[in-house]
Amino acid sequence: MEFWVIQTFNGLSYGALLFLLASGLSLIFGVMRIVNLAHGSYFLLGGYVGLSVVWRTGSFALAMLAGGLAVALIGVGMERLFLRRLQKQELAQVLMTMGFALIFQDLALLIWGGDPYSIPTPAWLTGSLRAGELVFPRYRLFVIAVAAAIALVLWLFLERTRAGAVIRAAVDDEEMARGVGINVAAVSMGVFALGAFLAALGGVVGGGFIGVYPGSDFEILPYAFVVVIVGGLGSLEGAIVGSLLVGLLDNFGKALFPELSYFTLFAPMAVILALRPTGLFGRA
Repeated sequence: MEFWVIQTFNGLSYGALLFLLASGLSLIFGVMRIVNLAHGSYFLLGGYVGLSVVWRTGSFALAMLAGGLAVALIGVGMERLFLRRLQKQELAQVLMTMGFALIFQDLALLIWGGDPYSIPTPAWLTGSLRAGELVFPRYRLFVIAVAAAIALVLWLFLERTRAGAVIRAAVDDEEMARGVGINVAAVSMGVFALGAFLAALGGVVGGGFIGVYPGSDFEILPYAFVVVIVGGLGSLEGAIVGSLLVGLLDNFGKALFPELSYFTLFAPMAVILALRPTGLFGRA
């Protein structure tokens, strides 16, 4: 019983981290129809910026804010100067974002070196909480709490505000949104900045327990794409359910069938897409 509870908890905490990365990617997919292969780089750069801020200031909260804002500005620059010129050119978008991902990876290697780092966390997040024989690391509980708070804020923003209604309209029907006077270009830029901010925030938060190291961007990016594809493009509910599903499948797959860990993750994805090509919460 202890094994199942601990593995479920670990899967939920990893799924919470994936949600921070995949929620923004899902919105970018849904609004802009851009396959952004540099999204994992936002995760990596956010972790490195957060690491530098913690080194200089000792503030983990400031590191989360600075990492998110710095990478959001990078995302805005990419969208306005490059990706906006490649609308409806999928192959060009893939090549462009892949190029940026490689550039960002080399720049991170040049600035921070090739050593792995772990972002120092506040003292109150170290240690564990005990419940009988069960031990739950406080930091993983913090990751789950942050993801839950972000999910709630995003839901309130998308479902209860005028700006959220505009974004949902752009996701559902871009041409109709343009027809009723919505500035889709401005919406796209804002969504891209939000997606980059969330990915970078995930990089800072994730740096506290999986670390920050070269290559982590390309390691975690496929999982984010699986979340988006399974959950459905542009769907917050899909990002939540998909993240938890992928986190649990990946964790239990590695714990129970380490030789088949990728099979236990991608086989269910193939079954879901065979039954529902638009994803669990996607619209046709």
